[in-house]
Amino acid sequence: MTDVAEKIWGLVGPYVAAEGIELDDVEVLGGGKLLRVVVEGDEPIELDRIADISRGIARLIESEDPFPGAYTLEVTSPGLERKLRRPAQFRKAIGSDVHVKTIMKIADEKHHRGRLIAVDDDAIVVSVDGDERRIEMTDVASARTVFVWEKGAKPGKKG
Repeated sequence: MTDVAEKIWGLVGPYVAAEGIELDDVEVLGGGKLLRVVVEGDEPIELDRIADISRGIARLIESEDPFPGAYTLEVTSPGLERKLRRPAQFRKAIGSDVHVKTIMKIADEKHHRGRLIAVDDDAIVVSVDGDERRIEMTDVASARTVFVWEKGAKPGKKG
């Protein structure tokens, strides 16, 4: 995490917690032109609530002014397929289908798609076709959950 993202995390985290939601991630993208703050609640967060939280976060950031120039603030929820970057995010995804790209080959592959079955501060374990792969956090290039659409009956068809 960049120094600016860490500063934003420290600034925004207590505010978001006081609002009864969780700060899931902070990303500074586009050379500092985009600040993405990801928040999550026990229940889905309504758009009006996101707008209120966004205004509060903007006021906090403006008071500290961590950016040298203009930037865009984006406050969002994680969505169905979420990025996984920190151990806490991986822990919340245990039991979910994930896609993990590694820096180097593990089990002769750089792409590992399967079920996330374990997490600690140093590594994750992904079950890929019955093969449990331990992947060190330092070897993860990118990771995200994968939403699997369940097949249902086709509309208009009977049972």
